[in-house]
Amino acid sequence: MKLLIYSHYFAPSIGGVESIVLSLASGLCAQQRNGFPDFEVILATETAAGSFQDGSLPFRIIRQPSGTQLRRLIQEADVVHVAGPAFQPIVYGILFRKPVVVEHHGFQVICPTGQLLQEPEKIPCEGHFMAGHHLVCLNCISQRSKIVSFRSWILTFFRRELCKHVAANITPTAWLGHLLQLPRSETIPHGLTISPSLIHPSTVPDVPLLVFVGRLVSTKGVHLLLEASAILRKQNRPFELCIVGDGPERTSLEDDVRRLQLNPQVRFEGRVTPLKMAEILKSAAMVVVPSLGGEVFGMVVAENMLRGIPVVSSDLGAFVEVLGDAGLTFRTGDPRDLSDQITHLLNDGALSDRIRKSARQRVLGLFTIDRMVKGHAEIYQRLASEKVHRGT
Repeated sequence: MKLLIYSHYFAPSIGGVESIVLSLASGLCAQQRNGFPDFEVILATETAAGSFQDGSLPFRIIRQPSGTQLRRLIQEADVVHVAGPAFQPIVYGILFRKPVVVEHHGFQVICPTGQLLQEPEKIPCEGHFMAGHHLVCLNCISQRSKIVSFRSWILTFFRRELCKHVAANITPTAWLGHLLQLPRSETIPHGLTISPSLIHPSTVPDVPLLVFVGRLVSTKGVHLLLEASAILRKQNRPFELCIVGDGPERTSLEDDVRRLQLNPQVRFEGRVTPLKMAEILKSAAMVVVPSLGGEVFGMVVAENMLRGIPVVSSDLGAFVEVLGDAGLTFRTGDPRDLSDQITHLLNDGALSDRIRKSARQRVLGLFTIDRMVKGHAEIYQRLASEKVHRGT
């Protein structure tokens, strides 16, 4: 089967979409029947190669294709997979009567910013676009120019309408599928590569180490974690907080650390190597994921569950679904509740031990690369077969 995967962003760009697309394409290339590959995968992307070695991958990559190239690739494909609701490949796929599969990595069909976060207040959005509260949406994105704001808002309608006409809409959580309310929707959780480096015993120091891993942007809620840390400090709770990652909010967060008098407890590591990351996490009492919005699955949650590190996350629907009963959640945006959940976990060693075991087992049972690849392959094969039976 000839499969075209279109992903606007791809390696060497770094991000969740890029890593999932890479894992999916590589996994599909490894699928074989009677010694022959099931899929001939071609990946089209708008990302330039830079120094990345495309030849190291088991599939062909077409970078920054022209409109003519993209049309030809779609015409030649049996199935078209689009990572995110990108207009051009979806339109061409529908026009050429190809089975188009859209995998949703964000909220672009129900939110003009794609984050499901009320930007001015930095609070989770209650779903104003779907409720028809469009003035609220326009005010939310009014920090941009009026033309850009209006364009973002109107394009959300077009994306949504296009996705109603594709062969399948895939979401990584059932929660996201419920929010998007699109026809022919199926849930396939993201998968993790089960590497021995991700599964290791932890060595928890005498002073508990809390760890945050992620980009330092407003949606990740790091300022909330600092407020909770200030509460812990006032309670004379011994702890250290390690913030791993970088981003545009680092300077303001460092200012918050000084304002809250947290300098002795908090350190910023910036971006680190995988070896350094493993060293930090080996000593972690827990990983805290205080996101305010923008999350459709939670790779940081799942990765640290696999490591056997207890996770405390905000109660966003995606996190709740991934964690199950193998972690703790707090009310999104509530630093007091976050500090209470951290204290609860630190005080209850038996709970921490149970979470370490059950979290790892949950990931091994539900969130593997093999399971993700198999789920996608079954959809592609079904759609291709239906197309043949229709004679189109």
